[in-house]
Amino acid sequence: MADSQIRMTEGSISKTLIKFAVPLFLGNLFQQLYNTADSLIVSNKLGAISLGAVSATSMLIFLLIGFFQGLSMGAGVVIAQFFGAEDVRNMRRAIHTSLLFSFFIGIFLSVAGVLVSPQILRWMSTPESLYPEALEYIQVYFAGALSMVMYNACMSVMQALGDSKHPLYYLVISSVVNVGFDFLFIFGFGWGVGSAALATVISQFVSVALCLIRLMRDKGPGRISFKELKPDFRMLWMIIRYGLPSGIQNSIIAIANVVVQSNINYFGDMAVAGCGAYSKIEGFAFLPITSFTAAISTFVGQNLGAKNYDRAKKGARFGVGVSVIIAEVIGVLFFILAPYLIMAFTREPEAVDYGVLKARVCALFYCLLAASHCYSAVLRGAGKAMVPMLTMLSFWCVIRVGFLTVTVPITQSIDAVNWVYPLTWFLSTVTLVIYYLKADWLGIKKSKHISDIKKI
Repeated sequence: MADSQIRMTEGSISKTLIKFAVPLFLGNLFQQLYNTADSLIVSNKLGAISLGAVSATSMLIFLLIGFFQGLSMGAGVVIAQFFGAEDVRNMRRAIHTSLLFSFFIGIFLSVAGVLVSPQILRWMSTPESLYPEALEYIQVYFAGALSMVMYNACMSVMQALGDSKHPLYYLVISSVVNVGFDFLFIFGFGWGVGSAALATVISQFVSVALCLIRLMRDKGPGRISFKELKPDFRMLWMIIRYGLPSGIQNSIIAIANVVVQSNINYFGDMAVAGCGAYSKIEGFAFLPITSFTAAISTFVGQNLGAKNYDRAKKGARFGVGVSVIIAEVIGVLFFILAPYLIMAFTREPEAVDYGVLKARVCALFYCLLAASHCYSAVLRGAGKAMVPMLTMLSFWCVIRVGFLTVTVPITQSIDAVNWVYPLTWFLSTVTLVIYYLKADWLGIKKSKHISDIKKI
């Protein structure tokens, strides 16, 4: 096993999870910083309308990218459980199948994203003042979608093997590259909002190149070889079976958020800009959640592969607890500092008011957001991805869309849009906690785990 890889089936649970999660947190922080740099540079150089154009595309990007991120999560679960079971042969087959599949998916998404984005922006009722720049940004972004898909596939492989350090290094490098090209394209060349997307694409390709070089030079069982990059359809089916629910879940959330964005668009470009500024700051609050969800899924996957059921349960409790506490502390700080943080992105008084209003509604409920994602991560690591998928379908899609459909026309107020988030976070958290406490999510009774598969 390479020095950078962590076997989570032994040692202190708290130290193991924190050792794995901290590099992920720092990496996600750098990623959020360069995403924020995009918005700061765009808003301060190109104006609030350009910021609104970028914000108006974020939900659409996640709609198309999020599905394939979910498939990568499925690959990570498969690889982690084989790794925990010390089944090197099947683990390597899963790694190579995942990377090859992701390559072809990335090409497909690049073409499809460029073709369908104009119509979807129209369906979202994107304000005419934002549409030209929004279309420019989204089409450049999707032209480089291969880099996004391959990046997520490589990260899933590394994290499944317990390596969270190298993803951190590569995110730092890509962050510097992204910000550097932002300044060059926008301030140096005087290009428009599409150049911010181009900078992101270039930085992602740099990350992919570094990841592939690392995996090819790995001295452990996770080393990739071009000779082994061939389709294994039975392994592909296993990856899809574990990853499809997560992909559908991401898409469901994205579809619901597209509806939410459409309702925000209804209130005009200042509402779009203000809520977009809020979303950038919310991304920072989400960092401990994403860090611990990745750590929890890998921890649970490896330990269930090794049949360490009690250890998997203790690790899940610790990860959820830490994530919830940190997220709520950040939420309280955001609630207090909201006006100053929003003004970092836009000085338009009306846009600032919209952003602060949303922060004052949502920030104190970040504990619920953390709980929903962490319990979902526990269940994904255990191969129970259908449960969080159905939960999110029910509450983050059906209830969220239904609530907005009824309340926005009646109230004619953006408060309805803001309050739909805490409401659905609460409902999903209660449902997932009940399942976690009552169901046999460890699979002890049925003993159905990937690790039970010796030959496929």
